[in-house]
Amino acid sequence: MKRLIPLAFSMAMLLPLTAHASEAKRATFGNLPDGRAVPAVTLTNSHGVSATLIAYGASIQSLVMPDRDGRPADVVLGYATLSEYLKTPQYFGATVGRYANRLARGRYTVDGKGYQAPVNDGPNSLHGGTQGFDKVLWEVVSVKSGAAASVTFRYVSRDGDQGYPGTVTVDAIYSLDEQNALTIEYKATTDAPTIVNVTNHNYWNLSGEGSANGALGHLVTIPAETFLPTDATAIPTGELKPVADTVFDFRTPHAVGERVRDASDQQIVFGRGYDHNWVIGRTVTPDQHLMARVSDPASGRGFELWSNQPGLQFYSGNFLNGTSSGKARKIYREGDALVFEPQLFPDTPNQSGFGSARLAPGQTYRNIMTYRLTTGQAGSGGNK
Repeated sequence: MKRLIPLAFSMAMLLPLTAHASEAKRATFGNLPDGRAVPAVTLTNSHGVSATLIAYGASIQSLVMPDRDGRPADVVLGYATLSEYLKTPQYFGATVGRYANRLARGRYTVDGKGYQAPVNDGPNSLHGGTQGFDKVLWEVVSVKSGAAASVTFRYVSRDGDQGYPGTVTVDAIYSLDEQNALTIEYKATTDAPTIVNVTNHNYWNLSGEGSANGALGHLVTIPAETFLPTDATAIPTGELKPVADTVFDFRTPHAVGERVRDASDQQIVFGRGYDHNWVIGRTVTPDQHLMARVSDPASGRGFELWSNQPGLQFYSGNFLNGTSSGKARKIYREGDALVFEPQLFPDTPNQSGFGSARLAPGQTYRNIMTYRLTTGQAGSGGNK
């Protein structure tokens, strides 16, 4: 009996760890027109949070979390079927690159040589061009369950892809832990000098993507002293403008709808709302720092966004025009969701004051972002 007691004690100690492990499960989301299957992986923890990731665009297709009363809802915009992603692409939850955000006229230079990316947003190139990372099938290279469930997607962007030099290998690593932290880590290497800026384009509606409530009532905090004003085509002018005494001051919480249509500010007119980059820092940092806090008074749901990137693109869903319907078969309209994209500054390769987006052989690009989800419930992995 003396020998059995330590064994029983050890088994008892192991049981809570097993019961509270996060899980990853594979499925198939559909097939592309050429017959290739599109894998899906769902990450689930013991607090009622689950994220479904699909290999098309290395995208977040669904994110379910409970509200303050324990009622679950899917809080990200997206489609129910693969055919909808192909027919009406909207960057829903997608990985965007090779250069996220905008490049003026699609032009830039690397080591003195000029390059041209496809123009697909007025006169400019947006999110890598007409066939960016959001519109390709990524490979699933790893799926893990445990203290944090995870999936790793990989895409090899060949030399000349969308006009970009160098063959770039990109990993998109999604993980969900028992503290309700959803982390996305992007890593990239290249065999020749190039530019890289990769981020995630998730659309958030914390009331639920099928809710009658849009996202304009969400409270947003952005700890930035300055932002990047743009010209009429959304290209930064190069100025770092103080947010003080402007509608861009989110240093204290504000409901997005309070000022999103304030036509007295020309920047709001240019963007048809918020579609600008806030300056959180000036360089990529080794560790993560706070980028934004977002909360929904109606449901109690919220999150903190942390990243190692210097810029945060905040977009208030200004171009959701009723042409897409989501998973709950409700039409998506202007202001129905908010997008927060940690990244390098837009048009950095053409702006001498913005630093560098250059990636060389032997270097590793890294953008890590963590959404610390809060449900308003006591006992939800420490989130209250």
